[in-house]
Parts: sequence; structure tokens; C-alpha cells
Amino acid sequence: MHINAMTLGASLLLLALLVNPSSTWAESTADDTHARSGNRQFEYHQHPDAKADTVVILHGLGRNRSAMWTLAKRLEVAGYRTERFGYRSLHQSPEEIVSRLNAQLAACCAGTQSKVHFVGHSLGGLIARAYLAKHKLPNLGRVVLLGTPNQGSELADAYQNKWWFEYLGPTVKKLGTSSGGLAGSLPKPDYPVGVIAGVRSGRENEDVLPGQDDGLVTVSSTKFAGMTDFMVMPTTHWGMRYSEPVAAQVVNFLKTGQFEKNR
Repeated sequence: MHINAMTLGASLLLLALLVNPSSTWAESTADDTHARSGNRQFEYHQHPDAKADTVVILHGLGRNRSAMWTLAKRLEVAGYRTERFGYRSLHQSPEEIVSRLNAQLAACCAGTQSKVHFVGHSLGGLIARAYLAKHKLPNLGRVVLLGTPNQGSELADAYQNKWWFEYLGPTVKKLGTSSGGLAGSLPKPDYPVGVIAGVRSGRENEDVLPGQDDGLVTVSSTKFAGMTDFMVMPTTHWGMRYSEPVAAQVVNFLKTGQFEKNR
């Protein structure tokens, strides 16, 4: 049976998460979180202006807060206070992650009069949507989703019957495209949300990810009813976290509620 490079790469990625979930590029453990941040899952970057808007930043599957450091710094340069939320995506259920996020938001942002925005990469975008579906923030600003599988993940569908899929944790099991999955269970947003999808060169993974994709998520999967604005950018799923043009578009949406299409 022929297996192309991208299909094999995706399989190896999921297997690597299974075999070594505490590697430097995978999620942080509770002990690692405690050692780096004094038993807090947020890292605080207080902007000199106490009235600055706050941006809550959520990483994706198998990552940790460090993965969003570059984007956070660019948002800080743009005048925002940032809060990077870390969670154990391979061990916690979506409900547990949302509960922890709620507790951390109460600790960091309760009583603030400025706007609180959300930026989520990949799974982090679904977690942001799940949180906002359950909790209403009176000072909610805008939301930006980066490479988020808002229609569910075709990769999760493709590998759900593999023997090792069972060991990737409760959240991964809910990443498929069925109506019972995490994405399918989320309501239409009642807040402004911008979606950025990445497109890479090459179509060798067409058997698993049909159409344009960023290497892990298809462009069509990122779109969903109720989004305020949408933009496709030339970047990979991993690369968009470090992309300066992507960061500039995030800032533009947070400030104006739309992307700058002619940038």
C-alpha cells in the first residue's frame, strides 16, 4: 500500500505525541508548569498602560505556552497586555480545559475595565469558542482563530480507528468532523471573530486533506457560520505562530474588527 510523505508525517506526529508527550515541543506537564511559572498557567506581561486591552492566547494540540511566545511579544509591541494560557491537551477533556481557563481568567482579569480579546491557534481556537459558549464576559472584545478546524479535523477522522488513537486522550477523540465532536457541538458566535487559514505549497496529502490546507487543517475546515471576517495566508500550520504578516493581521482585526486585505 502506498503511503505518501504527508500522510506518513501526520501519522508520525500523532505517534510522537503518544510516545513522548512531555518532549520539548509537546505539552508541558503540571510539574514543568509549576517550575517555570510559580504554579500558574498564565505568564503575565503587564503593559505599562494599565488600561491596555488584554489578549488571552491559547496554543494548540501537543504544545505549551512557549509555542505562542513570538506572537505574544508582537501583540505586546502593538500595545496589548497578553496572557498565555497553558493546558494539558493530551490528558484533559475539553470540559476540564475550559474549567481551568475560567479559573485562570478569574485570577488574572476579574475586575478589569478594558477589553479582553482571545487569540487561539488550532485546537486553542476551539477551546476559546467552547469557553465563550459557556461563559459570558461583559467586556469581551474580539476573537481571532488561527488554523482552527472549526468544522472538525479530517486527520482525526482518518486515524480514529488506529490502535494508538485511543491513547491520545479525551480531547483528541473529540476532534473529528461529526456533529458529536467538539467543533460540531459549538454554537454560532455572538461576538466578532476573524478566521485566518494557512495555505502551503504542494498537494501530496490530498487523500487525507482534500483541497487547500496548511499541512494539518484544510481551508474549508476553518470556515464556519457566524465568522465576521476570513483570510487565507501563505503559511503552514506551524509557521503561522511565528509569521509577522499573520501577527499584523491579528492586530488589525483586534483593533478594527476586520482584516486588511490589501496589506
